[in-house]
Amino acid sequence: MRDTELDVLVVGGGIVGTGAALDAVTRGLSTGLVEARDWSAGTSSRSSKLVHGGIRYLEQLNFALVREALIERGLLLQRIAPHLVKPVKFLFPLTHHVWERAYIGAGMAMYDVFSWTGGRPPGVPHHRHLTRSQLLRAIPSLKRDAFVGGLTYYDAQVDDARYGASVARTAAHYGAHVATRVRVEGFIKVGERVVGVHAHDLESGERFDVRAKQVVNATGVWTDDTQALVGERGQFHVRASKGVHLVVPRDRIQSTMGMILRTEKSVLFVIPWGRHWIVGTTDTDWRLDKAHPAATAADIDYILEHVNEVLATPLTREDVEGVYAGLRPLLAGESEQTSQLSREHIVTHSVPGLVVIAGGKWTTYRVMAKDAIDAAVSALDGRIPASVTEDIALVGAEGYQAAWNQRTAIAARHGVHPARIEHLLNRFGVLADEVLALIDERPELAAPVPGADDYLQAEVVYATTHEGALHLDDVLARRTRISIEAWDRGVSAAPVAARLMAEVLGWDERQERLEVETYLERVRAERASQTMPDDISADRVRLEAPEIVRMP
Repeated sequence: MRDTELDVLVVGGGIVGTGAALDAVTRGLSTGLVEARDWSAGTSSRSSKLVHGGIRYLEQLNFALVREALIERGLLLQRIAPHLVKPVKFLFPLTHHVWERAYIGAGMAMYDVFSWTGGRPPGVPHHRHLTRSQLLRAIPSLKRDAFVGGLTYYDAQVDDARYGASVARTAAHYGAHVATRVRVEGFIKVGERVVGVHAHDLESGERFDVRAKQVVNATGVWTDDTQALVGERGQFHVRASKGVHLVVPRDRIQSTMGMILRTEKSVLFVIPWGRHWIVGTTDTDWRLDKAHPAATAADIDYILEHVNEVLATPLTREDVEGVYAGLRPLLAGESEQTSQLSREHIVTHSVPGLVVIAGGKWTTYRVMAKDAIDAAVSALDGRIPASVTEDIALVGAEGYQAAWNQRTAIAARHGVHPARIEHLLNRFGVLADEVLALIDERPELAAPVPGADDYLQAEVVYATTHEGALHLDDVLARRTRISIEAWDRGVSAAPVAARLMAEVLGWDERQERLEVETYLERVRAERASQTMPDDISADRVRLEAPEIVRMP
């Protein structure tokens, strides 16, 4: 990137930034992508893990957003990433007889119809009505008098962090230059025009310039901060809304499906997640540190209180395995309540040479990326092809169904249990072969990671050799989800994972020890912040944990 002028440079490695890089490079443009931390390190790894149309937006009469999101859901499920995006069944409970069933049923019918309007089947079943007795059989953990019945419908779920890294890797596969731990510290301007950025490689300490005909600012909740570097007043502002989620063991709630529950402020999801449930979310204004939003005791109590209103056996703090907090980038100015701010996105050419994309929701990342690159292309010379990402499968997707059908034979060939093969296929697609090749070469890598039996040690090595993980936190928090799924939040996994990474990255004993100590300090600070009563005190405690650095 330092040695050539790019057509497009994307700043920000979240889902929209990686999507924009993939969109640009598959149009034939020379493309760069820089991210100050790790792929999806911010908002894009801390979502509700849902690919959904947004049932609640129907009530707001935002039909266009729902339809767009449902079309994207079908694309992701069936074409772009069938190995990563999976259908998930939800209950929409009813508390009133007759009128509510008719009202919600009409909305669900509209949801189903919209999902067919993209020119292909939706990839999930239609909604169904349940009586109260059917509901209690399906979800034995409910209080008997909680609901009078319900409707079931389908959306989809995804490991958001794994997906984001896969998009970046797919962009690199098509020729994009992508780099993490490279922070943009200023913009290069000729007159009023942006022609590149001043970049700082946080691994080596080197500072260098990247020149580009068009720069795309896709920094999410950091949009206002990035715009300030241009020295121009932004045309809009992005407000951060904090959303907190709890992770609890699957056996704490007996249910064959997830649930969507109304609260006085927003909605609460209970989402099946492997051997766990994800329960969330909150929706509160956040004006403190954007890199490490902190969950408070009040946030955790709020979620537990609302989910316990419908559970026969209440959840307690002792049931909580993991907690994570993320920030939604909401377009400011439409409402003082963050739950009412727009989830639609906006694209502007705020100054010549600089495109800004902000707002939106995870599910519609591909449309947002397309719109951003359309804006960049409008200022480039020559005839440039339209977006083709609707037909670009992510790495690992092509041939996934055939590999899934052959999973028993693959297991026998490698001497690995079929359940492990299913796990690998649903994380890597056909690239599971590359993980299995590591195990063939080093059989000891077939052992699970300590304290996180779902993950193999080979996955830690592969994250480092093939998926761009540079630090222990990248592996434990994003390439795997050990930091939120393990009871000890990855404390016992840390030394083993660091040793495996050290072999690949050439860390000496000092760096390896620093990686472990920094991760353990992160866990300590997060646990401590979750006992604090308010955002300010939780933020102060969370920031006591240092950022990881590469020692000279």
